[in-house]
Amino acid sequence: MGFALILASISFLMVVFWGRPYIALLRRWKIGKRIRVDGPHGHFVKMGTPTMGGVLITVPVLLITLALNVYNLIGQTVIGKSILVPLGVMVIYAVLGAIDDLAGVRGVRGGEALSAGLKMRVELLLTFTVALVLYLGMKLHSVAVPGLAEKIDIGLFYIPVAMFVVIGSANAANLTDGLDGLAGILMASAFAAYGVIAELQGQIYLVRFCFTVVGASFAFLWYNAHPAELFMGDTGSLALGATLGVVALMTGQWLILPVVMLVPVAETLSVIIQVSYFKYTKRKYGEGRRIFKMTPLHHHFELLGWSETQVVQRFWLVGLLAAMAGVALALV
Repeated sequence: MGFALILASISFLMVVFWGRPYIALLRRWKIGKRIRVDGPHGHFVKMGTPTMGGVLITVPVLLITLALNVYNLIGQTVIGKSILVPLGVMVIYAVLGAIDDLAGVRGVRGGEALSAGLKMRVELLLTFTVALVLYLGMKLHSVAVPGLAEKIDIGLFYIPVAMFVVIGSANAANLTDGLDGLAGILMASAFAAYGVIAELQGQIYLVRFCFTVVGASFAFLWYNAHPAELFMGDTGSLALGATLGVVALMTGQWLILPVVMLVPVAETLSVIIQVSYFKYTKRKYGEGRRIFKMTPLHHHFELLGWSETQVVQRFWLVGLLAAMAGVALALV
């Protein structure tokens, strides 16, 4: 754990050091965020703020993890090589997110980036591959249940479950990324929680990986703190969410992931409920009605009068307590 915390500090310093030149490069290339016209009016001032900040997180994590595990990767250490799974997922999802961010910046589909259908098909293909690697390559097919001493083997059912966990986690993180600092602090808390869980289970490589991500995420928040100089974009949110799902699967403690990611889960449910209720009332009454003022959930609280800083800080307090609760459940 001590070495893992040192890695967090190293990744933090790496990101802070090259963050400023990276932001300058994004400004030069005019890779700036587009803002929803129907969103809160206070967000219009963010138009053009550099996006694709997820690169700041992904690159240091990639370099540090490869440097630490070069011996095991060259050799035949299966445990050491297993770290390639979350690392590979982070890189692949970062690339997918970067393509989506660039599509939005360059005006593809009127500035709306890639279609949801196309992104989902790509994600299904990616997560199916990841699920097979976990099931066949790493022989993972069980779940830890709080209160039970032994893990439960779920056999082939593990594959669709693993796909759902990774896709659900990726898109929950993506929906949470809407306010300065919100997604970054929540994902850092979640990775810290799973880093502790991995430590308790003796998964040393996973502990180091998780805290390397935590350090890089903290450094990203250096530039993403309100008022943000840089946005995470899908490059970061999809990568962090999908990777967290894989980490949860590798620990076997994926059943508690909704607890650890309580706020992102609530954000996702708010969108599902809003869309479903709108369609139902439109079909039944001829006009769509809404439960929330706007979704995802953080916009609802903004329109209730909370400042952006209040929403972020209060959501993070809930997220931090949820992460602690998740660790507690892993100990039961």
